[in-house]
Amino acid sequence: MNSREILRRLAAAAASTVLVTVTAGCGADTGGAAGSGGTGADGALPEGWGTLRTSALTVAHPPGFTPQSATERSKYNAAAATLSEGGKDVGMITVQLDFTDADSAEEAAIGAEAGIALGSTLGRQSEIEVAGPGGKKTEARRVDFEFTERGSRVKGVIVAGVDTAKKTYAVRIDAVKGKLGDGDLRRILDSVTVR
Repeated sequence: MNSREILRRLAAAAASTVLVTVTAGCGADTGGAAGSGGTGADGALPEGWGTLRTSALTVAHPPGFTPQSATERSKYNAAAATLSEGGKDVGMITVQLDFTDADSAEEAAIGAEAGIALGSTLGRQSEIEVAGPGGKKTEARRVDFEFTERGSRVKGVIVAGVDTAKKTYAVRIDAVKGKLGDGDLRRILDSVTVR
């Protein structure tokens, strides 16, 4: 076993103790899906959208998403918003902070991957940039994945990195296929701004 594999396993073991798998409810496949675009790193807040704010970053959410209060969300999430349809959650955006020890965006993404449900189809990490302090861009990693939950195919994306305080962060977007269009996903990812 090489050192990279050992690091991956250690990060996964550490992160799995604190990461909670985000699940989405049932929903029909009606078109666009999460999992593509979003490397602009402009930090822009689209008109009419809300913002999830944490001590380390902000991320925009479409108007259909409802932010969760501290008592509603998992104790592992610094912020969260859900998209509901017919009384069921069909999408979720979560932010986790300082969830594993990591010195790089790559290591943070490896730790974040540990929270992806067993049996998921996991894509490769890709290097991206997100908006940082003073308009500068900062390195991050994007991981795309897909899984089946209660008979519905769910697509997900994680953007992970290390903030200016050298703490890890992960923004995760899960949505039942067809419930979050490619354009909205791109705008969410482009809005991530690290403090």
